[in-house]
Amino acid sequence: MHNRFHTFFATGTFGALLLTTSALAATPVPAQQDAPGKQTTVKKATVTRKATTTKPTATKTPAVRTSATGPIAGILDGSNGETLTVHGHHAADGTGAKYMNKVVYLGPLGNRDTLDTPYSVMGVTHDVVVNQQIRNLNDLAQYLPSVQLEVRGDPNTSRPQSRGFEADVVANSRLDGLNVVSTTPYPAEWIDNLQVLNGLAGAMYGPENPAGVFEYTLKRPTDRQTERLSVGVDSIGTPTVNGDISGRAGRNGWFGYRLNMLHANGTAYTQGSSIRREMVSGDFDFHLDDKTVIEVDASHYTYDQRGEAPAYGILATGVGGDKLPEAPDLNKRQAPEWSGYNMETNTFLAKIRHQINKDWSFTLGGLYQDAARQSFGVADTLCDGSKTCSGLKGSDGWYSSKATATTTADDFRVGSNMAYFNGRVYTGPVRHDLVIGTNGYMMGNYNPVAAVTGAQNLGVSNMYSSSSPSGGTQPYYRGRYKSSSVTSQSFIVGDTLKINKHWSIMGTLAWSWINQEGALNATSPLKKTFDTSAAFSPTASVMYKPTENQTIYFTYGRSVEAGPVTPNSTSYTNTNIALPIAHSVEYEVGYKLRYQKMQFNVAGFRMTSPYAMYVAASDPTGCAAKTNCQTYQYGGTQRNYGVEAQISGEILPNLSALAGMTWLDAELVNADSPSLNKKEIVGAAPLQASLLLDYRLPASLGSFASQWAFNAGVHYMGNRAANVTNTLHTGSYTTLELGTRYAFHVSRFPWVARFGVSNVTNERYWASVYTGAPSGTSGASSSLYAGLPRVFHFTLSAEF
Repeated sequence: MHNRFHTFFATGTFGALLLTTSALAATPVPAQQDAPGKQTTVKKATVTRKATTTKPTATKTPAVRTSATGPIAGILDGSNGETLTVHGHHAADGTGAKYMNKVVYLGPLGNRDTLDTPYSVMGVTHDVVVNQQIRNLNDLAQYLPSVQLEVRGDPNTSRPQSRGFEADVVANSRLDGLNVVSTTPYPAEWIDNLQVLNGLAGAMYGPENPAGVFEYTLKRPTDRQTERLSVGVDSIGTPTVNGDISGRAGRNGWFGYRLNMLHANGTAYTQGSSIRREMVSGDFDFHLDDKTVIEVDASHYTYDQRGEAPAYGILATGVGGDKLPEAPDLNKRQAPEWSGYNMETNTFLAKIRHQINKDWSFTLGGLYQDAARQSFGVADTLCDGSKTCSGLKGSDGWYSSKATATTTADDFRVGSNMAYFNGRVYTGPVRHDLVIGTNGYMMGNYNPVAAVTGAQNLGVSNMYSSSSPSGGTQPYYRGRYKSSSVTSQSFIVGDTLKINKHWSIMGTLAWSWINQEGALNATSPLKKTFDTSAAFSPTASVMYKPTENQTIYFTYGRSVEAGPVTPNSTSYTNTNIALPIAHSVEYEVGYKLRYQKMQFNVAGFRMTSPYAMYVAASDPTGCAAKTNCQTYQYGGTQRNYGVEAQISGEILPNLSALAGMTWLDAELVNADSPSLNKKEIVGAAPLQASLLLDYRLPASLGSFASQWAFNAGVHYMGNRAANVTNTLHTGSYTTLELGTRYAFHVSRFPWVARFGVSNVTNERYWASVYTGAPSGTSGASSSLYAGLPRVFHFTLSAEF
């Protein structure tokens, strides 16, 4: 954390490259011919470019090799990337409000049309990110009706969940197809779009929780030379500057570059708080020939925050009442000014793609990431009416506060890999799109050795008090040791059989190897906690297309996931032991329709997964704390079924929409404990919905009025269980966001001014609730995080 060499090196490199952009721009780049479906024309004043998640090849050869029946998915073809349309004066970034994804990325299966995908895949496009002035990736979740966040310390460090299942720290999240840490902050300015595959995907991605796949797509070099500068501010005062430079250089544009730099520093959403965001990244393409491209990406991101809202813990004994307190107003600071985080995330990624011939190609890739943090927050616990709180009740807003130098993991280091061969063969009239390959990751967790400062009791306070919490000093810890590691690698084969224009069958199989190790403390060596070989995950789907623009599908999937590890505590009989691998099962049926510029999809699903919990030990042997001794084990099944739907695209001329709704029934069934059987899963909303509309005034109103656009978003979250016995619930809430933008030109260059307000009504609500136990488990306690207050956003962007 103290070695800043990489920061200065990255910043210096960015500055040097920034100075050379004018020279690079002077290098002529001939017009390129893109793949089918990617129109590229150069006609005096009209140019249309599409910069995608993969790179176009050099001139003379199309970027996608085709067979007699169409392009091969997943190699040098494009995905849903940033679109630039030039008509004399080119349009500004995001003003087209393109909210529909036609193409999705499925890892080893490559890029596929959403109508040829037997999964529920929902996305947030680049234009949504820009127009809604998204600052961190977690803010994208509100536009996806099956996704929720478990806010852990800060909205930027949330753990995602889909369809009521919690994601793993690394197994469910990917950057350009490679595993990354999900619980470290990322800037929205860094990525192009987000797509979420809801449901099981272990047959394609290896062992993972049944929370789906969160796929982030990096911004890539664009064909047209582009320099963007954006300046903005968020209330109550966080100035932000973002520079984004992209283009190609060399003969036939063989070298592509994209340089991105961000600085934001100021007051967060409440007086006495602060936030600092700094990012520098470089993304480069090297087209060795018309069949081979190498991608290299590197980034550094610093995120520091102080004085933001803490979690409120709920004890098993309750809150001294029959309901939760109303969420506090976060316009008033809820934590001491010194409370917060320092976080640094360094990411390095490389890929090579090669088209062997018109039917076969391969992709190789690797990623390394180091996500480090310093945590010095406070732990607030809602009062339960006990002597500790002098009989005060948490239901009235009373809580006790403690500052502790936490010794939980403060550094996550991940190395992930992929290697895929994709091809197409025929057996008579049947076409086979084949894949054979492997993917996986290695992750090491590092913990502080010991606390330097002792625990500090900060007393009892009320969250509705007019005065902000103060007192105490920032806690510190020392040292670092490797506390655990996990290695996961999978071998994957798949085949998509297109029988005729109506019927297709898709099958994917994976065999996975998992190894887990852990250490009890800094003086103990790592020891094996679990190991398995060739764990099997199959998925099979049937697709029927009554017409070219409709698909009906059925999917069955079975996936393995690494078992959770018992916490390091003397209160368990099986401390530091991983439970056996869990097997999740899914049945899904869905329907997709694309009509003109609009897309609609609906899916019904049933999913099950083992549920781990703590039970009283029948034999306390091996448990140092003989009283309240517990055993950690699978004690039931989480059974979720529901229906989700989404509509995206242009539903009327000049009116774009991204809207969806999910109804979910998430319960614990077949529980060993009768008191928990048939109880709702903590944090899983039975009903969730979102609606985002973007309206551009028509050209018939004149050149001035037609540059205006307006957007509105509504987000609804249903009433969620807040503890495992379901005696407490959060209540439902609805938030509103409004915004407008005006696009204009200054000397041929496009400018856009954007203004928006989130949580317009200043709704007070509990944004997140989750059990305090490890992933997918039943714990005695839960944690609550309040939602953000009303926040204003302003951004002025210019493109040169």
